[in-house]
Amino acid sequence: MLRYVFFRLLQAVAVLWAAFTVSFIVLFLLPSDPVSLAADSNGAGSPVDAAAIAEMQARYGLDKSVWEQYWTALTNAVHGDFGSSITTGRSVVGAIADAVPSTLALAGTALVLAVVVGGGLAFLAVYTRVRWLRTALLSLPPLGAAVPTFWVGLILLQLFSFGLPVFPAFGDRTPASVVLPAITLAIPTGAVIAQVFATSLLSTWREPFVEVAATKGASRWYVHTRHVFRIATVPALTIAGVLVGELLAGSVVVETVFARAGVGRLTQTSVLAQDIPVVQGIVVLTALVFVVVTLAVDLVYPLIDPRIVVRRERASAAGPTATAPATPDSSEPTRV
Repeated sequence: MLRYVFFRLLQAVAVLWAAFTVSFIVLFLLPSDPVSLAADSNGAGSPVDAAAIAEMQARYGLDKSVWEQYWTALTNAVHGDFGSSITTGRSVVGAIADAVPSTLALAGTALVLAVVVGGGLAFLAVYTRVRWLRTALLSLPPLGAAVPTFWVGLILLQLFSFGLPVFPAFGDRTPASVVLPAITLAIPTGAVIAQVFATSLLSTWREPFVEVAATKGASRWYVHTRHVFRIATVPALTIAGVLVGELLAGSVVVETVFARAGVGRLTQTSVLAQDIPVVQGIVVLTALVFVVVTLAVDLVYPLIDPRIVVRRERASAAGPTATAPATPDSSEPTRV
C-alpha cells in the first residue's frame, strides 16, 4: 500500500506539472498581449505610452524569451508563488484564497445534494418492483443531465426569487443565498451519479452471491442494503470523485448567473483579461483538488470492497512479466 501511495503521489506531481505547462503554452500562444489589454481597459480606449507598456512588460517578465518565462514561472510556482495579477496587481495566491470560501461552500453543498438525491433516486428505482415507478425514476437522470445549467438557474431565479421571494437572487452574504446556486449545480451532477449508481446496482443484482443470499432466506431489503448497496457504491464513488472537478468548472456558469464572488467569477474575468498568472493559479488549484480527491477515493476503495486489496496484491506479486495460468489438461478431472 505504501508503494502504491508513493507512485500515486508521483503521478499527482506529474499531473500538476502537466496542467501548469499546458496552461502556460495555451496562454502564451494567444495573439494579444495581456499588458496591452490591461492598459487599454484602464485607459478606456485612450492611447497608452509605448514606454509605459514596455516598462510593465519588463515588470512582469514578458520581455524575456518563452523558455525564461516558463522556467521562472515554474520555479516560483514550486515555491508557492504564482506572481501578481496583471489586471489588479494583487497577489495571485491572495486573490484565489479570497475566492475559495464562497466556491467551496457552493461546491460542497451541491456535492452533498447530488450524492443524497442522485444516490437515493437510483437506490429506490432499483429496489422497487413496480415497473412503472422504476421506469419513471430511471428516466429522470437523463433529463437532468440534458438540461442546460444556465437555463435551470434562470428558471429557479424566476420561480423562487422573482415570483416567490423565498431565496435571494444574487450575492453570497447569507446562508440562504447558496440554496438556489447549489441546486442548479447539483442537478447535472446528481443525474450522472444516479445513472452510474443505478447501472451498478442492476449489474450487482445479477452477481452469484446475491442469488446465494436470497436462497438462504434473506429478504430483498436485506440483500439490497447489506450486500448489493456496498459493492455497487464503488463505481458511483469513482464518478463522484471525478465530478468534483466538474463542480469547479460548473461554478463558472452558476456564479455568473447568481452574481457570486468566487473562483468561477475570478476565472471568467481572468480569462477575458488574459491575466496569465491568475489563470495558471486557478488551473493548478483545480488540478490539485482533482488529484487529492482521486487519491482519497482510491484509498477508500478497500474499505468498501476488500476484494480490491486482494487484486492489487496478486497484481503486485505477479509482476509485469507474469504469464497467464496454463489451461488445465482436458484428460484430468477439474477440481471445483
